[in-house]
Amino acid sequence: MTFPAADLRLIAVDMDGTLLDGEGRIPDALWPLLDRLHDRGIRFAPASGRQLATLQESFAAHRDDMVFIAENGAHVVSGGEEVSSDALDRAFVAMLLDRLRNLGAERDLGVVLCGKHSAYIERPDEAFRREADRYYARLELVEDLSAVEDHVVKIAVYDFVEAADLASRIDDLRGTHQVVVSGHHWTDIMNQGVNKGVALRRLQASLGVSAAQTAVFGDYLNDLEMMDAAELSFAMANAHPEVAARAKHRAPANTDHGVITTIERLLG
Repeated sequence: MTFPAADLRLIAVDMDGTLLDGEGRIPDALWPLLDRLHDRGIRFAPASGRQLATLQESFAAHRDDMVFIAENGAHVVSGGEEVSSDALDRAFVAMLLDRLRNLGAERDLGVVLCGKHSAYIERPDEAFRREADRYYARLELVEDLSAVEDHVVKIAVYDFVEAADLASRIDDLRGTHQVVVSGHHWTDIMNQGVNKGVALRRLQASLGVSAAQTAVFGDYLNDLEMMDAAELSFAMANAHPEVAARAKHRAPANTDHGVITTIERLLG
């Protein structure tokens, strides 16, 4: 495939299963590639369910030149300036915390309030803290989550048994909010309409970039909407079948550094 690099202005890339290698690490070959992209005026945007602080820490040496689509699209930042955020209603947060505490009487649950400035937990034990620390570089232990004043963009719940069963217990929320099983143990609750695709379109509008000037890479269901926001959409070889069907092109698997090799081909 050839593509005029002069027309490419934005590349949005999922993290887990897409950019990260089989060991969950950023490939070393990405760092010189980011310098090439910068020299050509092409913005690189990690798009992830992870918090902004975690993404910024992962790309610390390049963070000032990058744009970040965090919290599955609920928080978007470009060059240190917020492009968009989608905070949950405070009354809803209070209601859901009460409900989760009641469910916690019969289930082993840990709750993370994902704010714009930090993530927050009130459960202090090492087992839960270890799981939360994996995804939240900025994490504060507080006495009462109900007292957190940060703008909450997502509530993440860790079920030590199985997330799918927890999701079924709060399935009635789907009429007004998203309830997404994001892993075997994690369930995310966000506002309706929050996704990486909507976030990417907002980012494109803020940068003056069209879908024709955008490339995206993804592998799982939370990348589906992102496939529709770019004319150059790539599903990884290891992608979920629905993502493969939605994307216009294929890239080698993340274990073969498919994002890097494909971007190098695009640059020519």
